[in-house]
Amino acid sequence: MTKTATPRIQRHQRIRTLALSAGMVLGMVAATFGPQLAHAASASKKILAEKFVALPEATPDQLQAAERVMVGSYNCEFGKRVSVGADSRNKGYFKLTLGKQSWTMKPVLSNTGAIRLEDVKGGTLLIQILTKSMLMDVKAGHRLVDGCANDTQRAAEAELARQPRPALFEAPAGAQ
Repeated sequence: MTKTATPRIQRHQRIRTLALSAGMVLGMVAATFGPQLAHAASASKKILAEKFVALPEATPDQLQAAERVMVGSYNCEFGKRVSVGADSRNKGYFKLTLGKQSWTMKPVLSNTGAIRLEDVKGGTLLIQILTKSMLMDVKAGHRLVDGCANDTQRAAEAELARQPRPALFEAPAGAQ
């Protein structure tokens, strides 16, 4: 053999050894993570399918409650903002956003006169009263944001400050 043939053969042997080693490592990785990746792919398809499930048609009570929902942007405590808008694809439903989070909400009338916007998945609840709104995490049992008010609620708050309502438990003037 010549002097130049030996380094060339050694170089080819090193390349072949590296290629076989890389193939074995890739095979072990595929065997280890393959089932997990397959599960992740099926889970992501399930999540996508859940996102696009058709909502039931709104009931007459739901449509009546939808007329009373205050839509728009709400300024909340600690500089947070909530936005409520009608769902363009589903009559009688609303889209609610808080930061990067978003929910599809169903309006429900309550006995107290408050409007409840209930997450169709049962995770959150927005309660609207005359002067403020509050967003709750129903599953965790705590408020996400409180003290939220849109323009209509701020105007009602100002009107109540200007002309307070009489207290419910106070005796009328002159009656004793």
